[in-house]
Amino acid sequence: MPRTLYGRAALILVMPIVTIQLVVSIVFIQRHYEDVTVQMTGNVLRELTWVVEQVDAQGNISGAERFLQAVSVPLEFETGFQPGYREAADQSVFYDLTAPIVIASLREGLPQIGGVDLRSNKNQVQFALPTRHGMLNVRFPRSRVSARNPHQLLVLMMFTSLLMTVVAYIFLRNQMRPIKKLAEASEAFGKGQWKEYTPRGATEVRAAGGAFLAMRSRIERQIEQRTMMLSGVSHDLRTPITRLKLSLSMMEDEEEAGAMQDDIADMERLIDSFLNFARGDAADEIAECDPVEIVRDSVEKARRNGADVKMTLPDYVPLTSLRPQAIARALDNLIGNGLRYGSKVRVALLMHDRSFVFRVEDNGPGIAPEDRAEAVKPFVRLEPSRNQNKSSAGTGLGLAIAFDIARTHGGSLRLGESPALGGLKVDLIVAR
Repeated sequence: MPRTLYGRAALILVMPIVTIQLVVSIVFIQRHYEDVTVQMTGNVLRELTWVVEQVDAQGNISGAERFLQAVSVPLEFETGFQPGYREAADQSVFYDLTAPIVIASLREGLPQIGGVDLRSNKNQVQFALPTRHGMLNVRFPRSRVSARNPHQLLVLMMFTSLLMTVVAYIFLRNQMRPIKKLAEASEAFGKGQWKEYTPRGATEVRAAGGAFLAMRSRIERQIEQRTMMLSGVSHDLRTPITRLKLSLSMMEDEEEAGAMQDDIADMERLIDSFLNFARGDAADEIAECDPVEIVRDSVEKARRNGADVKMTLPDYVPLTSLRPQAIARALDNLIGNGLRYGSKVRVALLMHDRSFVFRVEDNGPGIAPEDRAEAVKPFVRLEPSRNQNKSSAGTGLGLAIAFDIARTHGGSLRLGESPALGGLKVDLIVAR
């Protein structure tokens, strides 16, 4: 079965037409090419049998010739005695469908008949009959034993069916176009892209299109409200934090002030994480970019801080439509998480037919399989299984931000165990 709706609809359209063509053709050939031909040949056989009997009844060959001359015009027979007759085989062209039926019917009615020639003249039937006075050559029009132009009905039926199939194909294509547009708009929205779409087509397709537009509007409004709320709250918190920093800078007790400044730094880091999570890819426009450059920039940025980060890149990667800032933000988070929980990070870019895979591996403790589903949720920390050795507690948003960015690109975030380093392996899958 075809995989597409258009292919299946075309198959539903074509199969009945082909079936009807076959059934009608078989019935027509059986009735017209066989039954009618046998009936017409039988009428000629009765006339030939009577002619042979009358010729044998004549006393001499002159009387037989006079009789044949008298009946040749009304019976449409061309006759004549052939001295020195030689037996010949039946002759016909391969595409003459009625020839075997004509020959078989003639031989059944006149077993003594000679070779039947239907090849020399396609419009005549020629053969020889034995009589008292010698072999009698007989010729008569082919139309007496075969229907004239029997192929016309088949040709007309096939031409009409082909014409109606083309008309139905065009109509079906026009009916499928709105469904295809709806599928393209839905796929683009799943990849975080916005594509112009107007409901068209049949009533059911228009209803589905309207429901899609309403759903897309609700989702976009919800994302916008979430972004505005978290951004507003985080932004409002910066003002009191700035005042606290200013106050602490004037305190005389440096030890106490230092501890409080560390707490304020943690609060600022939390706010930055909230802003990154809330912002997502809202401010990032889709553009044609090189995934290799995105990976290289993120790795070089981590290397500038002295981190042990290596990368493996393919020889050639085509440009693709991505949100480059969002992908870079996700890679920075994944590389940062790997360096926080381990000492080595390996980054690779894999290319498949329908997706890109940004792979980040580390040599940390990893995440247990039963905890991986929880790890990508916002504000979830897995400290018992994934101890931190280089920094204070995180916000639990690193993997959540990467997961959110992957979903906006029509992909997903897959967690596993690194076979090379033994730690966590994270695959950021992005649809092409």
